[in-house]
Amino acid sequence: MQRHDIIVIGASMGGVEALTRLVGQLPKDLAACVLLVLHVPAQHRSYLPEILSRSGPLPAHHPEDGEPLSQGRIYVAPNDRHLLVEPDRVRVMKGPKENGHRPAVDPLFRSAASAHGPRVVGVVLTGALDCGTSGLMAVKREGGLAVVQDPRDALCPDMPRSVLEYVAVDHCVPLEDMGTLLTRLVEAPAAPRTRKRSRQVETEVKAMKVDIPSMDDPPAPMEYAKPSYYGCPDCGGVLFELEEGHLLRFRCRTGHAYTAQALAGSQQNQLDGALWAALRALEENASLARRMAAQARERGHDRSALRFEERARTAEAQVQLLRQAVLAGPSPDVASEAPEVSNKTEQTG
Repeated sequence: MQRHDIIVIGASMGGVEALTRLVGQLPKDLAACVLLVLHVPAQHRSYLPEILSRSGPLPAHHPEDGEPLSQGRIYVAPNDRHLLVEPDRVRVMKGPKENGHRPAVDPLFRSAASAHGPRVVGVVLTGALDCGTSGLMAVKREGGLAVVQDPRDALCPDMPRSVLEYVAVDHCVPLEDMGTLLTRLVEAPAAPRTRKRSRQVETEVKAMKVDIPSMDDPPAPMEYAKPSYYGCPDCGGVLFELEEGHLLRFRCRTGHAYTAQALAGSQQNQLDGALWAALRALEENASLARRMAAQARERGHDRSALRFEERARTAEAQVQLLRQAVLAGPSPDVASEAPEVSNKTEQTG
């Protein structure tokens, strides 16, 4: 009889403390594999395995590509590498970023759901924006269980709120109850897979592995993806719009993926960079025109000097307008109000 023996966890802002508290609640004889992603900068080595190994009875480590899965162990995604799950082994790969992250939460969740279906328990903890929502939808689609930290208990409630908005979660609990819940779920039998694997999920998992045949065509069959009007912030390619309930998502041919919220943030970053670059170019142009005007006057070329001075005044006026636009840029997004959460410790979806 199969059980829920694959636990995948995703966290971002505030995740170190949350994960530390969670693994401290897990028993040393947990009959499951625990795989987790915490968003970490690519340029810094992650010490999370050492932290988690000291915080609870289960050993944690950064796995090697192709390493077998073993119960009672915690597999932590290394920095700048996606952690993926295949039947009975893990893959550690430098695939395309998702929502600007590598490692990213959603690829881990999708790959586990595709490989192990109803055996998977997906857990979303504290974090910003909406990472984890799409992956947890895949877990549910493939017959697994969806667990989310109560947003009122999270340091950054955005990720849990997004999950509650889009996913029919099985359990929503505060962190102090999470370990007991997961232990109970691991001991419960898992239903057999009753449907074929989702083609969309399989295709998106292949994209993370930079599967060459899958790159010959658009990233997903046209019944659930269509070209959008937007370019990929990472590579400039056409983004394809993916149909996934009410969650709007995009993926390009090479595999970069975004939710609408993450794409808007990336576009804003690009716009901000473009505005500052334009401001620099205009200031340099005005300075050069002033220098050319001075040089023309030194040589007695008054008409040329007047022309260069006019060019400088025009550029300086544009600089002032652009500087005002840059300094009056949009304020950071205000988090949307949280979906209503029951006063009970658990929600059943």
